Amino acid sequence: MRMETMARVIRSKNAGPCLLTFDLMLPDEATFSYVSDRIATLRQKVAIAYGRSENEVVVLAYAPALAVKITLPRDVVSGDIGDRDVYGAQQHAPLLDIEL
Repeated sequence: MRMETMARVIRSKNAGPCLLTFDLMLPDEATFSYVSDRIATLRQKVAIAYGRSENEVVVLAYAPALAVKITLPRDVVSGDIGDRDVYGAQQHAPLLDIEL
């Protein structure tokens, strides 16, 4: 199933000047369990989608919020020359196509 059909909300933002974080908010406990049982696969697919090593990708499931948080390094420091998205708010698109 594609992430865009599983998640209620998929968003990105800065986690400080050097990191991006992504929030996947899932609609119910069944979907959350499905995704959280596949954290290793999700981490691998995120690494591929963003051209990173798996060691650079952190994926955490947070059951009370039915959410998954993904964090990875930014290509350039927020606001630096060459930064195309100073707030990191437009970086979530590659997550939409991930299949789990």
